[in-house]
Formats: sequence, C-alpha cells, structure tokens
Amino acid sequence: MDTRNVIAAISLSAAVIVLYSLFFAPPPINKENLAEKDVAEQNTDTPSLDQKDTITEISREEALNQSERIQFENQSIIGSISLKGAIIDDLTFKEYNVTLDSNEKVKLLSPRNTKNGYFIESGFITTDRNVDIPNANSIWTVSGNNKLGNQSSVKLYWANDQGITFEKEISLDDKFLFSIKQKVINSTNKKFDFYSYGQIIRKEIPDISNFYILHEGLIATLDDELIEEDYDDIQEKKFTKTAQKGWLGIGDKFWITSLIPPKGKDFKTTFDYKDKFRANFVTKDSLTLEANSTIEDEMKIIVAAKRVDVIDGYAKSLNIDKFDLTIDWGFLYFITKPLFYGIDYFFNLLGNYGLAIIAITICIRLAFFPLANFSFRSMAKMKALQPEMVRLKDLHKDDKMKLQQEMMALYKKEKVNPMSGCLPILVQIPVFFALYKVLFVTIEMRQMPFYGWIQDLSERDPTSLFNLFGLLPYDVPSFLMIGAWPVAMGVSMFIQQKLNPAPTDPMQAKIFMFFPLFLTVILAPFPAGLVIYWTVNNILTMAQQVFIMKRTTVKTTT
Repeated sequence: MDTRNVIAAISLSAAVIVLYSLFFAPPPINKENLAEKDVAEQNTDTPSLDQKDTITEISREEALNQSERIQFENQSIIGSISLKGAIIDDLTFKEYNVTLDSNEKVKLLSPRNTKNGYFIESGFITTDRNVDIPNANSIWTVSGNNKLGNQSSVKLYWANDQGITFEKEISLDDKFLFSIKQKVINSTNKKFDFYSYGQIIRKEIPDISNFYILHEGLIATLDDELIEEDYDDIQEKKFTKTAQKGWLGIGDKFWITSLIPPKGKDFKTTFDYKDKFRANFVTKDSLTLEANSTIEDEMKIIVAAKRVDVIDGYAKSLNIDKFDLTIDWGFLYFITKPLFYGIDYFFNLLGNYGLAIIAITICIRLAFFPLANFSFRSMAKMKALQPEMVRLKDLHKDDKMKLQQEMMALYKKEKVNPMSGCLPILVQIPVFFALYKVLFVTIEMRQMPFYGWIQDLSERDPTSLFNLFGLLPYDVPSFLMIGAWPVAMGVSMFIQQKLNPAPTDPMQAKIFMFFPLFLTVILAPFPAGLVIYWTVNNILTMAQQVFIMKRTTVKTTT
C-alpha cells in the first residue's frame, strides 16, 4: 500500500465522516420547538407517570432480600420480580462474564434502592385521582405457580377497596422476551378510563465507551425514525414524541432493555431525567372500563444481550419496526451488517473468529483483485519509470512547466495513471471502518480468542515490544503497549513501502519512511482482530504486487 495513498485515504475518510454529518446525519433537535411540543404534550389528558420516590440506598443483596419475589430462569437469564410494585429489577446473563479472567456473570437490572438501580415497571394509570391504582409500593399477590420459566407463566393480582382488581400474567420465552398480559376487572356500577404504560428507570450513568462511533443511552424507533439520545442530552432537555408504531429503551454497548408497546395503539414516548433516567410510553387513547366488565392489554419487554441472530429473530417474529438498530451498525449499515454475516459464516465453518477474519480478508482481496491488478500494474510501471523521471527532473529543474509537460507525455506514452495507486486503498477504507465497527459493537466478538496470547479479538493486543512481549518481568505503561501483531503489521507496511515507487523529493522520502512506525503506534490500541485483518491484507497485497511487478515491463528506460 503506497503510504502517500494511505495519507490521502485517511484524509478522504475523515472527509466522508464530515460530509455525512453535514448532509446525511439527522438534523439537531430544535430545543425551542421541543419546549413548545412539551407544553402541548403536557396539556393533553394523558396521565403523568411522576411519583414521589424517597428511598435509602442499600446493597444489592439486602435489596433482593427486602421483599418477596418471583424467581425466573431459562437458558439465557436468571433473576427475580419484586412483588412490591410487580417490578422486574433483578436480571443476570448466564452466558456472559464481566471480564475475561472472572467467573462473575453480568448483572444488568438491579432494585430501585441500590446505587445502580435499573428496573422496569408496567401497568395501568388513570386521570381519575379518586381511583386507587397500584404503584411502586403496592404489594401484589401470586395466584398459582410462583416460579417463572419458559414453560410456565405466573399470575399476579392487586385489588383496591373500590371494587377494582388489577391482574398481570407474565410469561418468558427461552431467551430474553417477557410478555405481560394485563387486565383490569371492574366489579362496580361505574365506568373508568385507563391508559397502559411501560417504564424503564436507570438511576446512574453506567460505564460507557464514550466513543463517537457507538451510541450508548436512550434509543427508540418511532414511526420509522431512529431516535438516539445521549445521557447528558437528556439531563439537559427531555424528549417527547407520539407515534403509532415502534419501540423504545436504554441501550448499552452489548445490552438492551426495551419496551414494545401494545400493537395498533398510538402512544407517547418520553425520555427524561428527574434524579434518574426514564424511558417510558403511555398509550394516547384510553381504554374505557365499563361497569362490571374487564379490559386487557399486552406489551412486550426484551432485556437482551445484543446477539445479532436474537435481535433479528425478535424483529422478524414480533414484527418490531427496525429493532435490529438496537445494534449500532452505523451509517455504513449496508456494508457493516453483511460483513458481520460473512465473518459469522466463516466462524461457523472454522470455529474461530480470528480465522474467520483472515478468511473474509482473503475474500475481500479476491473481490478487489481486478482493481488491484490494474492499480499495481500502474504502480509497477511508475517504479520502473523512476530513473527516467529523475532524469527529466534534473534536465528541467529550472522549468517546472516543461517538466510537467514531459512527465505527462511520459505517463501518456507508457499508459500510466499516477493516481491509480489510490484506488485499492480508497475502496478498502469503508471495509476497514465497517470491520472496526463489527469488532467494536457486536457481542459475538466479545471475549473471543484467536491463538496464542490473543484471548479477546475485540480488545488490543495485550503484549508490548518494550518488555519483549512478556519475556521481561515488568509491566509497561499503556502508551507503550505496542503488541506483537501491531509490530507485525508495521513491518509488513515497511516492506510493502519498499515495493512502491519512492518519492522523488528526498524530504518526502524520509517522512514516508517513518509512516509505518507512525501507523503502528496509532493502530496499536485498536482491536486485535482489526490489526490481524490489516496485517494479513498487507501480506496478500505484497504477494500480488510482487507477482505483477515481475510481469510488468516499460518501453522507456534510460
């Protein structure tokens, strides 16, 4: 890869990002308009979900033992539902460890009276303040089975002293889906209006990557529009929108907590911060509960590890609008997602994601083979023409116009395009960025090993040149963590550089000589899988380049 072209390509890729932000990114939210919209929303008859909430923080273990609970478990998750409020506030992923060297499982949901409170509420509310409805402190009663699994549902009920009973039937599939069927039974001669709701509450901002290529925070798709709100944005200004279809939730890098409102009903979605982050919906049209009758509704809750097959499966089976966007594929969606499917295909074939990355690298090289051939032939001719170019430069050093004319005549005679060397790298920039995205955002790559010292392809190479890759018994600072694979990548770039035409300007030549070292340092913190891709790609490129150079001749040599 011509290092001059690399510089050009990096600049162009930055330009692509800037142009995207200018012309394709969603327009910023006008806060004045939002404020006006908020007022309009507040003036509707839709009831508020605001509740006075004064709690004392205790440990997670204490909180779990403080109230009676319904236990749930399937092959993917384990946890419990508090009978105080009928709240889902305890969930652990059985298949995922917190760190590579720990057996502790990832705990996502936690009770409201813990420091990291993160939980889900659901039910019915009303504008009639004379009607008692269950709240966060209401104690629900279990009817029948008291353990939830993918083969058995649980039924809960709560009754006020006004003749109204609230019921919930909660079921769980074999992965991450909770289905909640809700009823309100009226035993009086009066009629009432109720609205169904769902609410996710998170007390604290979690540890986030805080990297521009990944959104972590409040997210929704409402009437085909993707909504992404960062935590700090919601702390400044709430977001409100009414929609006819969609979903909403709070997304982490690898996890999603989401609500799917009842089908066929308009609902108001709100993201806000009032000492805690809230993502909720309330149906816009009331359900009228006639005298001595029953109303019912159903909503879905998905608390999932963002596995592509699972997310896509729920999107298809439940017909959830754009639910696959819970995974942040980015604006190169049309490249990123197919690239993941290709890597996943080779993983299922080879049993190792590192080998899968190498296999997909070979496929990419084969796809770009004709273009690379054209480019390398031109570059080979350029290298062969170096002596003639030096001669012309010395001959016309005082006449730049004449030098330019002679150079163009030489290029025309030999059918050489000096810019053709840019083509392979330019077409690979989107692929490179997409692969980085895949490695960064997909949970399938999380804690996946290659061979030897690479135990997690989504993290940097853990070795360092400065302690001889672990042979010397001391640790080095993070900025000196330049691992074996980044070094191999740098060496391959240096060798490849020698195959390309050298700049005629001595100063440029010295600068470009250090460019492989520069990129080695820059790319050392990147995921190991990405560095492996670049290294293998360099090796394949060199092999193709050497082959073409041996077969390329020029007419003009002096």
